[in-house]
Amino acid sequence: MAMSRGKVIVGMSGGVDSAVTAYLLKAAGFEVIGITLKSWESGSSKCCEIDEAARTADILGIAYYPWNTVACFHDYVTKPFVADYEAGRTPNPCVECNRYVKWEQLLSVAAHMRADYVATGHYAIIERLENGRYTLRAGADKQKDQSYMLYKLTQAQLERVG
Repeated sequence: MAMSRGKVIVGMSGGVDSAVTAYLLKAAGFEVIGITLKSWESGSSKCCEIDEAARTADILGIAYYPWNTVACFHDYVTKPFVADYEAGRTPNPCVECNRYVKWEQLLSVAAHMRADYVATGHYAIIERLENGRYTLRAGADKQKDQSYMLYKLTQAQLERVG
């Protein structure tokens, strides 16, 4: 049995991008654990499809867990979205979700499960600069770039991205 290169939590939405991320990390020798953040009390959202993610994890032969973030999502995404909308602003809930819900919760899961890294299927490049800080750059494929979705991530969050 090959030695693991470390443990990584993969945020799995049920889509192709996160599935490929999990597959590539497993193929590279990481111990991969799939996590889907449940952000709605009932039904599903287009963001995170728990059944699809669970099926994908089963096919890949990786551990998988849905993680309840309903209250966190309500506090950091739904309530601010409604307030902004009512105030005549055009909110971007995905940006807020990425910083305050998705990454915070995935990092919490990683700490709980003693994982080394967190990964998702976002198309972006994170680099460590000579001064030790991290910077976010556009993905190599400009057509698929999603760095704009991650621009609010903190240095501590960027540091843990696998």
